[in-house]
Amino acid sequence: MGLLAWVGLVPLMVAISGRSSGLGFLLSYICGIIFFAGVFTWIFDVAGYKIWHHAVLGVFFGLYFGFFGWAFNFISKRLGIIYGYFAAPFFWVCLEYLRSNLSFMALPLPLLAHSQYQFPVIIQIASLTGAYGISFLVVSVNAALSAMFFASVRSTGINAKKRPTHSLLSKRGKIAIMLSTASVVAFVLLYGKLNLSEPHTGKMIKVSVVQGNIDRQKKLNPRRHKKFIMQRYADLTKKASKDGAALIVWPEAATPGFVLKKLPLMKKTVSLIRETKTHFIIGSSEYPKFIKERFDPKKYGNTAIFFSPEGKVLGQYLKIKLTPFGEFIPYDEIIPWPKFIVPEGKKSFELPGEDHTIFELNGAKFGVIICWESHFPGLFRAFVKKGANFMLNITNEGWFGEAGLYQKMVTSVFRAVENRVSIARAANTGVSCFIDPYGRITGRVQNNGKDILVEGYLTQNIPLSHERTFYTSYGDVFVYLSIIMMGLIIVLSIFRSKKRP
Repeated sequence: MGLLAWVGLVPLMVAISGRSSGLGFLLSYICGIIFFAGVFTWIFDVAGYKIWHHAVLGVFFGLYFGFFGWAFNFISKRLGIIYGYFAAPFFWVCLEYLRSNLSFMALPLPLLAHSQYQFPVIIQIASLTGAYGISFLVVSVNAALSAMFFASVRSTGINAKKRPTHSLLSKRGKIAIMLSTASVVAFVLLYGKLNLSEPHTGKMIKVSVVQGNIDRQKKLNPRRHKKFIMQRYADLTKKASKDGAALIVWPEAATPGFVLKKLPLMKKTVSLIRETKTHFIIGSSEYPKFIKERFDPKKYGNTAIFFSPEGKVLGQYLKIKLTPFGEFIPYDEIIPWPKFIVPEGKKSFELPGEDHTIFELNGAKFGVIICWESHFPGLFRAFVKKGANFMLNITNEGWFGEAGLYQKMVTSVFRAVENRVSIARAANTGVSCFIDPYGRITGRVQNNGKDILVEGYLTQNIPLSHERTFYTSYGDVFVYLSIIMMGLIIVLSIFRSKKRP
């Protein structure tokens, strides 16, 4: 329901306009708690996740909304409310960036930009600004609408006595915010139109993605269900191989065991690869997530293995960005985590990779990102900077509720636009899909109209990209400029107490 994002912040911004900084923080904080508690209800599907975990999530991440409300009113009080509306999108971008990169507490979804993934014209600006530029645009529109609505309320005298004089909006201020917002929107739409009008004339490569839909209970007991799991993937793979793809992709941790360490499993896998006579990317892990067992972290990791049609291992990528509390326990030797967050006996048990591995197939270069990694634009663009012509995202999100499967898929749309590369996504339970360099989802694995919690495969020709976008080359320059602008506004607010309309 992406259209609602363009007015979604209006009630909050009108409610806090002209209030004290403290009340602005409180109202925004309550809004943030409700927002995060609601948007992440799908995490309750994870075994052991309880209401108090959800409370901690809402209370902590709701602070980002709270600080937004505080800054908005602090600036409004010191400089005048028109400056508060002007600064709102800059501060929102700064807070989203902080939330997305705060060490092990990073939570880069859902950003406000993600609500626009179904509107290709709007999201093309991400090739310059990253997804944060779209969040900036959406907040700018919300701020302009809030200013107009609040001004009309003030002009009628409704509740006016409770709002101080610095909350008055001058006619010149209203015109300025409307014209500036309209200019930004016009630029984004024009940029999007021009980009989408460019036809792709480059080479293509045919790729098949396989969606096994292995139930989480079977994933929790891979040894017991290894025959079923391998048979499921073998049946789907043989069907997919008839499409003549150059590459067949299995999801994250698809094999019931670490294929390079277990000889019987290796023999079965190689036999299937030789039968299909195709290159493979296979997700493999010695053990599934969320299992309390002891492993040597120096030997095991979450990997993607590249096989030749003869079954020879051509390369391996080891997941770099591990999932906090799922694949590692942050600072477990320093922080005495309470048992309700980290169960007793749970240890850091996966080894992170260090190399942005690039594979090559028929002259085309590609990289693989695994699960959680797709949410981090800096990590993704590192592969493209090293020469990747297309990207793969392998994942297993079957631990989460249905809404989570879609939220996680959406981030891949923005990675494609930011770097102008195609993405083939293979997910255990969905959504497995193909995304073109402009962020358009060109096909999904479906069964009876459903694209999640179903088994299947899909084969498509995907375009190879050789161009490098501004974002690929320079990263989050737009965010850094927003941080500088926000810093200047705050400094000006501190040293200039004269209130202006």
